[in-house]
Amino acid sequence: MSGTFPRNSGPMLASLRCGARTRAGKSCNAPAVDGRTRCRMHGGAPESGAPPGNQNALKHGLYTKAAIEERKQLRTLMRDARKLVHSIA
Repeated sequence: MSGTFPRNSGPMLASLRCGARTRAGKSCNAPAVDGRTRCRMHGGAPESGAPPGNQNALKHGLYTKAAIEERKQLRTLMRDARKLVHSIA
């Protein structure tokens, strides 16, 4: 008897799919939430994600813009010092 009931699978099969990747590297086959590109499990749910202006998402440490710029300036300073030493010697 399970095969005789009509299924409402047409709209479900025609809907957009989630664009996320699984741990296995395959794409997620769950339907995307209306108006979004992700399913409910990968960030398409309402109120998901960080709130606007969230300060907890700031980068810190080795890869901040300030740290990268500081390392660039240090490399330039070291290169110039090396050139000066070689020109004197």
